[in-house]
Amino acid sequence: MALIVGGERIDDSEIQQEVERLRPHHERVFKDKDSKERQTQLYDWCRENVIEKVLLNQQAKKSGMQIPQQEVERLFEETTRQCGGPEQLHKLFETDDETKIKEQMQLNIKVHKLLEDACRDLPAPSNEAVGRFYEQNKEQFKSAEQVRVAHIVKYIGARTDEETAHSIMRKAQDELSGGAIFEMLVSKYSDCLENGGDLGYITRGQMVEEFEDVAFNLAVDQVSGVFRSRFGFHIAKVYDRKPSEVVPLEDVKDLIVKELEEQIRDKAVDEYIDHLKSQAEIEQI
Repeated sequence: MALIVGGERIDDSEIQQEVERLRPHHERVFKDKDSKERQTQLYDWCRENVIEKVLLNQQAKKSGMQIPQQEVERLFEETTRQCGGPEQLHKLFETDDETKIKEQMQLNIKVHKLLEDACRDLPAPSNEAVGRFYEQNKEQFKSAEQVRVAHIVKYIGARTDEETAHSIMRKAQDELSGGAIFEMLVSKYSDCLENGGDLGYITRGQMVEEFEDVAFNLAVDQVSGVFRSRFGFHIAKVYDRKPSEVVPLEDVKDLIVKELEEQIRDKAVDEYIDHLKSQAEIEQI
């Protein structure tokens, strides 16, 4: 089975090559899909990718666009350097003929400039569009829950075995139960004296899971019992909590504008390619 795209024959082997290139990513993203459905979807997408690439290359060749040889040489040198040398460059382009590689690079530059032209003079995202995107995606703009926490810690290692560390921390806990001030016991017992044991505000993912499971379940001014992490024994105290909340629009407006600009560019490229398809004869044989 083959395709004729604008008079150019495309063998199924070219589509299959694109299938193998995209298969790892596609199977990772769509792992929950039925295997047959996933394979059909992958083939259809790759078929469209190949058709679009052929049409863009054909349009670039017909454009009469002139690319200075210096620009091609610069790209060749830069790509060779990024690849780590000529051998990897040859693998990337599947040829060791550097003249053919440079011809392909020149064509790639032309295609890039065609798509740049298709995206010229695009409208900027309106304030209404920015506001709408913000309202529809507020979950994306939530700040993480934070706690300000301090700890007394006894690390387990060459200097202190587990039994000794646990015994020392039980003494600290007994003194806390007797009314001792947490911060005073940091200097007396802890292996982490910096800032009086105060770790500042933390979000989930910053500390080991065993520590976070305790810290994020303490109330303000509450002190934990002795607990174990992979590093040793701890007693934690929470000074403050900041709940997860939606970040104000003004703080994320630039990010939203960038996202909307990307969407506008993608739409312009899609429309340009759809126009090429509408003008081309595409036949399956």
